[in-house]
Amino acid sequence: MAIITLAELVEDASLSGVSIGAIVRAREAEQSGRTEDDLNSDMQERLGVMRSAVSYGLGGVRSRSGITGGDGPRMAAARLKGKAICGEPLDSAMAYALAVTEVNASMGRIVAAPTAGSCGVLPGVLLSVGERLGAEDLALVEALFAAGGVGAVIERSSTLSGAAAGCQAECGSAAAMAAAAAVQLAGGSPEACAHAVALAFKGLLGLVCDPVAGLVEVPCIKRNATSVAVSLAAADMALAGIRSVIPADEVIEAMGSIGHALPPSLRETALGGLAVTPTGKKLALELELNKKKLPLEDELPCRGG
Repeated sequence: MAIITLAELVEDASLSGVSIGAIVRAREAEQSGRTEDDLNSDMQERLGVMRSAVSYGLGGVRSRSGITGGDGPRMAAARLKGKAICGEPLDSAMAYALAVTEVNASMGRIVAAPTAGSCGVLPGVLLSVGERLGAEDLALVEALFAAGGVGAVIERSSTLSGAAAGCQAECGSAAAMAAAAAVQLAGGSPEACAHAVALAFKGLLGLVCDPVAGLVEVPCIKRNATSVAVSLAAADMALAGIRSVIPADEVIEAMGSIGHALPPSLRETALGGLAVTPTGKKLALELELNKKKLPLEDELPCRGG
């Protein structure tokens, strides 16, 4: 789908009196030759995968490496027991984000939105906010189109790759996409959605990609949960009428520039940051020594919904 800028989407949506999600869906239908009903069905399927991943992850899973797993259920249990202090929808969003990223680490089925390493942020925010607002699936689906439109702009103007620009391009992009979806779900204007994108991104600019042992587990899984918090904070600020001084499209371009300035050691190579701490190097060595004991990927059972 040819989307040039977020400002363009906001203008089209505002002039048409519809949401950004509706504009994105209409453009996709026009350019693909498919009906909007067909596109809704596809997006509904993705929504179902997100829900299944949350459910499966909250049941408790362990990564293939064995170094992560079970934090989604722990967060959910703390919320239910009244031990969590943030409240809703943040507590649920964190539990959902942890659950989905743990499913990813266990070779389960997720929606890479926009990447596997950041797959927990959008479902965490979307589903928790949807539950809080009592949103119907059609509204959730339209919010996913809004998130997809934001992702398309980021991909065109900058990058969604942690290898190219660090985790700001993955969790940062996911947080921005989720913030726009949340604002739209809450009845915010297209302009407010764009400000939420900028505010979320600004909170995560410069975030490095430093996976321990090169795996999408540490710190990636917990980083999804903290990115959820940034996303919801940005959404609430935008809904309150707080505006980003720097327009969203300029923030997105700045993210790309910052990413190019990051040294290669901080761009998914596992050669810097947390990956080279004493504990990080110890874990990498232990996993390398145990590598021959792990089953081949084609021997793993099918996991996830």
